Amino acid sequence: MAVNANPDDRDQFGSSLGFIMAAAGSAVGLGNIWRFPYLTGENGGGAFVFVYLICVVLIALPLLFNEIALGRKSGKNPIGAIRDTGGNKFWQLTGVLCVMVCFFVFSYYSVIAGWTVGYIFTEIINIPVDFEVFVETPEYVIPLTFVFILVTILIVLGGVSGGIEKAAKFMMPVLFIIIIFIAGRSVTLEGAEAGIQYYLNPDFSKINGTVVLQALGQAFFSMSVGWGLMITFGSYLPKRSNIIQSSGWIAGMDTAVALLGGLMVFPALFALLPGKDPSAGPALVFDVLPRVFDQMPGGNFIGALFFLLLMVAALTSTISMLEVPVAYLIDDRKWNRKKATWIVGIGAMIMSVPSALSNIEGNFFAEIEFTFLSNPIRGFFGAMDFIFGTFAVIVICLMLALYTGWARKISDFADELALGAPGFKGPFRSGWIFFIRWVCPIVIILLILNMVGIFGAPQAA
Repeated sequence: MAVNANPDDRDQFGSSLGFIMAAAGSAVGLGNIWRFPYLTGENGGGAFVFVYLICVVLIALPLLFNEIALGRKSGKNPIGAIRDTGGNKFWQLTGVLCVMVCFFVFSYYSVIAGWTVGYIFTEIINIPVDFEVFVETPEYVIPLTFVFILVTILIVLGGVSGGIEKAAKFMMPVLFIIIIFIAGRSVTLEGAEAGIQYYLNPDFSKINGTVVLQALGQAFFSMSVGWGLMITFGSYLPKRSNIIQSSGWIAGMDTAVALLGGLMVFPALFALLPGKDPSAGPALVFDVLPRVFDQMPGGNFIGALFFLLLMVAALTSTISMLEVPVAYLIDDRKWNRKKATWIVGIGAMIMSVPSALSNIEGNFFAEIEFTFLSNPIRGFFGAMDFIFGTFAVIVICLMLALYTGWARKISDFADELALGAPGFKGPFRSGWIFFIRWVCPIVIILLILNMVGIFGAPQAA
């Protein structure tokens, strides 16, 4: 498909493959390869994986259909999508929240991505790095964060088909090749069977309310629903494209990367560090895995490859995070892409500094403490992650389900899904409507009530 010649006109994806790769890239990120393994370790291994898969199919996938349909029907960014489909100022606040989430998460997510850039080099030249010392060294972390944001800016400057689509078509296959190679090496290590059993053999007695909530929160985080990313990418999708089929591919690729992420971590962990607690938390990937790689033949190469994989996964997500506020400024403020991308990108660099500094003990940004909806928050990074990366995302999912399911005629969005997908009728159509109107809102409301402590001690997703 030809791309609009005027850079101020709205770009489109050149192919369904380009859309699938870009949208899957926005879903596949550190949430799959960094966050998913450590949450699995903290929540009972195979039991968490089992619940997570159910949450993806029954909750996250219907919400994914919902966001892409809203985006393509309107042809606009999250704010414009709600406005142009008849939403009043109240509902448009959901779109505003999407733009804010993408900007603020982009700023602190890039700090983690900067760590991966640093670890690529330390693995290649075989310098042992203490994770706690590394993250408390701003003269390393802040420049690495800026470099990562700059790379994201340069890709988004290329536009949808010229930058985002081309980058995704290259990076997603590379990501899969690297992750399959490392997972293959991990599962063939002597003693890996114990890790595979822990990871893939669910102990159903470990399933409780906390595990369900963590799995649902991870499904939202991993599938990129509630961010406005899929509304924005859907707005670049031609009418003839099959949203149902594309969404299935996106969900399948995202889930496959998450499952392979676990296969990289747990077999190697159990084989090479027997007795090591798999619930090492967020430091699992950065603290434990380099020691695992050191014990592998060619460990430096595999370690560098792994952190390159993490960086690529982060980049496929930050491209779409930057694109959401950029799309808003192009659509609604009539800025050109160059101006919008640079201003948002530089703003994210500035906002990333407090997040980077909040890992330094004794620093002002590390000492910030307050309570948000009954949840104790510590540190600037922690505040950003809970408020924008967790709570706001869940609220957006609820608001979008209520908007399309109740505030508007849901049949209009079902008709949008049916365009290019003639099989979307009968029980499939009715089932999706039922889930968006009833199942998703009820589950999300229960999740929010639990997060704010209605059912006892607050439990973050």
